[in-house]
Amino acid sequence: MPLLAYKEQRILSPQQLRKLSEHKYSCFSASLLDPLLQPWWNWLVAQTPLWLAPNLITIVGLILNIVTTLILICYSPNGVEPPPRWTCFLCALGLFVYQSLDSIDGKQARRTNTSSPLGELFDHGCDSISTIFVALSACISCQLGHYPNWLFFQCFCAIALFYCAHWQTYVSGTMRFGRIDVTEAQFSIIAIHLVSAILGPEIWLTKVGFGKIELWYGPAITTIVCGVISLTYVFSIVVAGGVGKNGSTVAVSLKHS
Repeated sequence: MPLLAYKEQRILSPQQLRKLSEHKYSCFSASLLDPLLQPWWNWLVAQTPLWLAPNLITIVGLILNIVTTLILICYSPNGVEPPPRWTCFLCALGLFVYQSLDSIDGKQARRTNTSSPLGELFDHGCDSISTIFVALSACISCQLGHYPNWLFFQCFCAIALFYCAHWQTYVSGTMRFGRIDVTEAQFSIIAIHLVSAILGPEIWLTKVGFGKIELWYGPAITTIVCGVISLTYVFSIVVAGGVGKNGSTVAVSLKHS
């Protein structure tokens, strides 16, 4: 017996191994940007060597995203000091590369016939780590270190949305992306970094309007609005659940209340 298979049997129960073997990836996307980016992703995966493992593509994108964020943090560890403009541009580039690689790793797996439930788990695990760094880099680029409560709230929103998206996936058996979802959020953050790179991070502290509202309120309020829309979509699936193979305890409890 191969060592890896032996270790899997030691860690996972027979029922868990059976569930893993039965798992089939299912995805539905109504994203606004995904159809526009498909030609780029298809071209990129066509240039990718067949010997390149999908998991390697995933981890390379994650490492680039982490490294560029850590460079930004080194220059602004508390989010108060304005980081050099080139660090913001580096974060924008790192996130674009990560987003592109994250979009083709599944294509590469299907292209090389190496798709597996463990590969999907690895991909989502890397996404969960990346979510923290992406949210933190955006907050630093917007100079939210001046408002630590807002900084915490923005990072918390990103983590909560990621968790809820996978909750509804567990309930329904299908990962669903709304009209404004992950891709749109990632490109919005790229835009934030580019604004900071071109105009300087201090631009977000500029006061405008009669109420003298600082510009960083724009991305912050947008996050709240889009988060509410996304959570409404997620909970509509969870509450009406019971349709997926895992069902929904929320739906069951509501039916019996």
